[in-house]
Amino acid sequence: MSKNIAVIRGDGIGPEIVGEALKVLDKVAELYGHTFNYIDVDMGGCAIDKYGDPLPEGELKKCVESDSVLLGAVGGDKWNDVPGYMRPEKGLLRLRAGMGVYSNNRPAKIWKQLSDASPLKKSIVDECIDFIIVRELIGGIYFGEHKTEGDTAIDILKYSESEIERIGRIGFETAQKRNKKLCSVEKSNVLDSSRLWKKVMHKLKEDYPDVEFSDMLVDNCAMQIVKNPSQFDVIVTENMFGDILSDEASMITGSIGMIPSSSLGASSCGLYEPIHGSAPDIAGKDIANPIGTILSAAMMLRFSFDMAEEADAIEKAVSAYLDAGYRTSDIMSEGMTQVGCKKCGELIVSYLEK
Repeated sequence: MSKNIAVIRGDGIGPEIVGEALKVLDKVAELYGHTFNYIDVDMGGCAIDKYGDPLPEGELKKCVESDSVLLGAVGGDKWNDVPGYMRPEKGLLRLRAGMGVYSNNRPAKIWKQLSDASPLKKSIVDECIDFIIVRELIGGIYFGEHKTEGDTAIDILKYSESEIERIGRIGFETAQKRNKKLCSVEKSNVLDSSRLWKKVMHKLKEDYPDVEFSDMLVDNCAMQIVKNPSQFDVIVTENMFGDILSDEASMITGSIGMIPSSSLGASSCGLYEPIHGSAPDIAGKDIANPIGTILSAAMMLRFSFDMAEEADAIEKAVSAYLDAGYRTSDIMSEGMTQVGCKKCGELIVSYLEK
């Protein structure tokens, strides 16, 4: 199978971590007989330096016409003084809008080899904690009307049935590719928008009889994520709730450098990136952790290319790397062997097998 992947190396540590993810993808292509064609795209600070624009139309076009997009990270102190509309992060917002991605999917997985880094007590961490939050990305209170009249501020939270249905289907389809269990999170005991959310989700569940479906109020979900996170497989929720819950979930894993994410829309073309930033203070020092980007590539194979076996192989290779006691500096602990960014990528490639 041949796929065209738009590659945004970006700023700071972006080029380093993306480079290691591409090594992993190349090995997967070799093992499974695929062809991955990489199309380089400039976005962020590097694009400002080169074009005076964080995402020129020609670069966006490359992304839209690709089969999926792999992104490292953008931004840095170097561009702090540019006008707001020119900030590197504006390129990311333009990319999401141009690709029409409305679903941000962020896994929360505690790797058993790193369980000591979690702030949760051992009896909780010892359970299998591996779930994903599907967050609606371009609607809700963040995109509603905002205004201040005298001493009163107003923010509008609005959702239509069609907006809820499309993110709901992403939730169900994600669950179908995992353990077939979906929890819809809202605040239907208070909010009209949540009552509509619940109504639409209950209608949708009839189309997915193979998925075990449940509802949960957002305040209860926030508690359950720290009390009993192993109960979850896929959580689907609206924009603001998803923003808060996904940050909470990332903290229970104890390692931000290990967490991938995806943004999806109506097509199979998705945007895949680690959740961490560009870390300009460590750029070029070969100490960044590329695993979040490598696992983002695995998500791309699973959710955009329907290459579940290949995605499994990458995740098993990462686990084998951790089992062998190798660690980059951000997750280093006593008794482990510290390695740099390049060595990390090389070792994970060495553990890849069909």
